[in-house]
Amino acid sequence: MSKPWALVTPASRGIGLQLARHLLKNTDVPVVATARKALDTTRSHILDGLDVDEERLQVLQLDVTDESTIAATAAKTSSLYPSSSHHLRLAFCIPGILYPEKSPQQIDPENSLQMLKINLLGPLLLSKHLTTLLPRKSSSVNPHPNLPPTATLALMAARVGSTSDNSLGGWYTYRASKAGVISLAKSVDIYLQQRCGEKAMCVALHPGTVKTDLSKEFWAGVPKEKLFNGDDAAEKLCGVLEGLGVKGRGRCWDWKGAEILP
Repeated sequence: MSKPWALVTPASRGIGLQLARHLLKNTDVPVVATARKALDTTRSHILDGLDVDEERLQVLQLDVTDESTIAATAAKTSSLYPSSSHHLRLAFCIPGILYPEKSPQQIDPENSLQMLKINLLGPLLLSKHLTTLLPRKSSSVNPHPNLPPTATLALMAARVGSTSDNSLGGWYTYRASKAGVISLAKSVDIYLQQRCGEKAMCVALHPGTVKTDLSKEFWAGVPKEKLFNGDDAAEKLCGVLEGLGVKGRGRCWDWKGAEILP
């Protein structure tokens, strides 16, 4: 029987840090977390206060703007958890950066390129290397407590990436990058249907407004009941994936489990 493991990239702070902690606390599977730098610090922050087997956590160096580090992480995890006996059950791919653009005149080419590289090209390259670690049609995969019933590659989108929901405009590059993630999730999922059947799927997620550095400028305008701490967001997103099932594949889902249309 193939044994599951999980991955969160990046996991040095914010939602990623809390997702890694949530998986360590609520499952018994190995967890791989990544960071661009300060790996020991990231490991310390993830494990802080947790009563878990620390050997379950691996922290690897990964920069989504450098494909060689993504390939190296995939190779290392393949060595740690070989496909002959293991499979990637849940991968959160959540790189993100935001430079506000309230009017077209505020668009800066360097900032826009950075957002596209991290928010869209990052998940694209992660998908390239991580899809090979998901179970194949022939894999023997059983249900596992507090994990999705279907192996899941989860990409971080946002409600502002929905073209049909866009009534305010603004945030031009950020919107475009997140719209791209929603489209990417659909395309990657079609590939996984062909390669993995119902054993693996790809979805996009919207976590709501979370108290992270990325969203700090917008906290004041968000109702208290819709402004989440990182641990709240992690619990809600994992809960959505646990209950989604293969029928939810290829689409974008928010923290309540409601679909966000493209």
